[in-house]
Amino acid sequence: MSTLEATCQATFAVDYGRTLETEIDALCREIERYPAITQKYLARWLAINLLEQDPELQQQLLHLAGGPTVLTHAQMGYGRLAEIYGEDVDAVIADRRYGWIHNLVNQAVQRTHTDRYTRSDKIDRFVTHRFWGVLIFLALMWLVFKLTADLSAPYVDWIDGVLAGPVTHGAVALLTAVGLGGSWVEGLLVDGVIAGVGGVLVFVPVLMSLYLALAVLEDSGYMARAAFVMDSLMHKIGLQGKSFLPLMVGFGCSVPAIYATRTLENKKDRILTGLLVPFMSCGARLPVYVLFAAIFFPRYAGTMIFGLYLLGIVTAILLGLILRRTVFQTDETTAFVMELPPYRLPTARSIWLYMWQRTREFLENAWTIILAVSIVIWLLMSVPVGATDGTFADTPVDDSAFAAAAGVISPALQPLGFGSWQSAGALMSGFVAKEVVVSTMAQVYGVEEAETAAEPATFLEDVWFIAASFVQATIDSLKMIPSIFGLNLFPETADEPTDLMAAIKNGFEETSGGHGALAASSFMVFVLIYTPCMVAIAAEKQEFGAKWMWVSVIGQFILAWVMALLIFQGGKLLGIG
Repeated sequence: MSTLEATCQATFAVDYGRTLETEIDALCREIERYPAITQKYLARWLAINLLEQDPELQQQLLHLAGGPTVLTHAQMGYGRLAEIYGEDVDAVIADRRYGWIHNLVNQAVQRTHTDRYTRSDKIDRFVTHRFWGVLIFLALMWLVFKLTADLSAPYVDWIDGVLAGPVTHGAVALLTAVGLGGSWVEGLLVDGVIAGVGGVLVFVPVLMSLYLALAVLEDSGYMARAAFVMDSLMHKIGLQGKSFLPLMVGFGCSVPAIYATRTLENKKDRILTGLLVPFMSCGARLPVYVLFAAIFFPRYAGTMIFGLYLLGIVTAILLGLILRRTVFQTDETTAFVMELPPYRLPTARSIWLYMWQRTREFLENAWTIILAVSIVIWLLMSVPVGATDGTFADTPVDDSAFAAAAGVISPALQPLGFGSWQSAGALMSGFVAKEVVVSTMAQVYGVEEAETAAEPATFLEDVWFIAASFVQATIDSLKMIPSIFGLNLFPETADEPTDLMAAIKNGFEETSGGHGALAASSFMVFVLIYTPCMVAIAAEKQEFGAKWMWVSVIGQFILAWVMALLIFQGGKLLGIG
């Protein structure tokens, strides 16, 4: 046997079939002509990887003698195979490889049962079905958001009560003890730090509930099936199957999702996927949805939140279709090959670690931004502007610098149903980070709360309140479980709205002319569509360049305004809300 035959026909080699083997042998002979290449790579291994369009190997061969010629022959061979199979060649190669492994295992392994289908295979017949699989995915997502909204609500109220009661009491008592009671320092701490940071801390149970549900789905093996089901949908809208992974990451945070587009080989695919990532509702938007859904749609909060997530997905799909057929036209396709893990029962430890790590990452990344923005907003609300008798830290909020700045853009929001300076100010701060939208509202609507606060309780009374209210929150949360599935085993009691919730509801009713629920829907859609945060903008510039960054920012603002306008004005015309 010659050296060439020994190289190209290994003793232990996968048989890829006559057609593929013909192209592999032809490319193998071409590779053997260049010693600079064969000294570094095995000819058969290199030939197969080049037919699979390995980008790293292609780049390395460009710097070797004979490399460009080999690449040309490899591309010609790839083209001939693509004409024969009519699909991605790398997917065909992977399929033949798995088939060869399967046959080898069948020859070597004796099975003790005759059932050719495992339990996972039987479940996958429905879970990965092109029609039922999508319905199952949507149903599970609805259940996740229903559980997130309903089970976390009692704990949200508990944290809100603790912050407004014992924490505020303790802060005021401490400042009074050191002689700073009633000063601007008290205003900064209570109305700035506690109201701002606390406005986001109350939604930690919401995030933990969401990550709990996602941990169960991921550890059970379902999320891999979801990626498989959505792969065909990705191709229909002109995206690669690999685009699903960055988009899924976008539900946690847009920033790592934008960086995750690096896994896509094609530049147009990377940019298009990056432009669609912001339409996936990140975790920072969830507190806004939960707050407004609880105020205006208390009985259907979970369904409303699910609808917003679904709207973001549909918007991304439609925009992807339009952009793929206009700006990002391409004939290149890349296979999305992944192995489905077996189903398994999630462990309590793995669920806790997933839930805690994701929540901790959110808090670690958000608390500095929230604290800084909260202090800046408090300072702006403490500075009097125009003809007013107020002084620093003692000025009516309507006469503050923050109200004046927000009032400049509020007229543009009036057709959308939320043209108050409070709403405009919350959206302004949300441009920095969505985490601070709720905290900003807690500040601009809650400024007067400190002045009407009740007499401070004793330390023991505060401790008892924290413990007793936590137990009650746990009981209320457990009572919610049957109602999620339509079983009303416990009589429903109407929750008393907090001062913040009542203030927001009154404000939206006033600015919308009595169409508060419609204006709230418009506001939530605006939050869903417009720019996620400044860090995401920086990531877009780094990954795609300044041009596409500005296209993304300006395009999202325009689309957010138009969609919010259609919802509010269209709803009014139809008599909704």
